[in-house]
Amino acid sequence: MEAGEGAGQGVLAGARVVLAPVRAEDVAELRRIRLTPEVAARWGADDTEPPWPWDDPDAVVFTVRHEGAIVGMIQYSEETEPAYRHASIDVFLDPAVHGRGLGRDAVRTLAAHLIRDRGHHRLTIDPAADNEAAIRAYSAIGFRPVGILRQYERDPDGRGWHDALLMDLLAHELR
Repeated sequence: MEAGEGAGQGVLAGARVVLAPVRAEDVAELRRIRLTPEVAARWGADDTEPPWPWDDPDAVVFTVRHEGAIVGMIQYSEETEPAYRHASIDVFLDPAVHGRGLGRDAVRTLAAHLIRDRGHHRLTIDPAADNEAAIRAYSAIGFRPVGILRQYERDPDGRGWHDALLMDLLAHELR
C-alpha cells in the first residue's frame, strides 16, 4: 500500500488510541519504530529497501496514534472467498509505549471495526509462540489459541525458523 492510499478507510477511535490511514509524512516515524531493536527482533531489520509493511497491496494499514503521536502500525488483510471469509491482524508498537495497554486498545478497536463494519465473523492473529506479552494482550481481548504453526516464519536474521501461535476470535467473543 502506498502511503496515503488508505485515506479512504477513515479514522477509527479507540478508548486510548486513534487508528488513522498511513500518510506519506508518517513513513519516517513508522520506519524509526520498525527499526528499534525490540520491533526489528520480530519484524526484521532490513532498513535498506522496501517493501515495508505499509507497502503491502493486500493489507489495509493504519498508524496507531496516542495523544497525537505515532506509536505504531496496525494492519489487516481479508480473505474474501465466501466459504473462508475472515480477516487477519498484524501490529507493532514503539517499545517506549509497551506495557501501557495501547496495543490491546489498538487491536480491540480494529477487531470491532472488522466485525461491525466489514462483516467478519472470525479474526486471526499469529504472534511468535514465545511472545508472551502479545499473547496475553490478545487473550484479554478474546482471542483464543488454536494451535502452534511449526517453523512458521523465517527468523528476522534469515538463519532459521520460529513457531507462531495461531489465535482466533469469533465475533461474539470480542471483549
